[in-house]
Amino acid sequence: MKIGIFGGSFNPPHKMHKTIAIELIKKHYVDKVIFVPTGSKYKYKNNLLSDKARLEMLELMCRDNNNLEVSDYELKEHVVYTYETLDYFKNKYKDDEIYFICGSDNLSYIDKWKRGEDILSNNKLLVIKRNTFDINTLLEKYKDYKDNIIVTDIKENEISSTKIREMIYNNKRTEDYLDDSVYSYIRENNLYGR
Repeated sequence: MKIGIFGGSFNPPHKMHKTIAIELIKKHYVDKVIFVPTGSKYKYKNNLLSDKARLEMLELMCRDNNNLEVSDYELKEHVVYTYETLDYFKNKYKDDEIYFICGSDNLSYIDKWKRGEDILSNNKLLVIKRNTFDINTLLEKYKDYKDNIIVTDIKENEISSTKIREMIYNNKRTEDYLDDSVYSYIRENNLYGR
């Protein structure tokens, strides 16, 4: 089986996250996608909702699809780095192929991540194109790892969790961007508001 590991802050998880996962499965890049929310100890992310809230929203978003799962592996009392997460899943699913799902924005500086060269050398990456990054420049930058980098034909639209948080804060409509269950959860728990 081919399993995609989809990391992110998911603050909140939105329809584009789910669409990417479903498209990757539909187009046979992977058979299953596991969402792995970043722990709140990660110093580069501020304004993160609690681990529990982000995990619960992801679980709500994935509950109607057997090929989508959620893992709390990175939700620990200490920072868990991407290379550790990928090693964990490769050990857990020894007989399966593990793919790391990342946007071209992340790919642009993955070499600066903790053990970034290891991630590039020892893992298959499924890259989702974002408009602001020229994929050919990135492929040239990482030409030594070209066999591990798979550029998908899935393109992300420009909706982001940051934009959605701003919209909620400013009382703008966000139903179009969020799964119904996630939208309800945010409203019921009065998240991201003033």
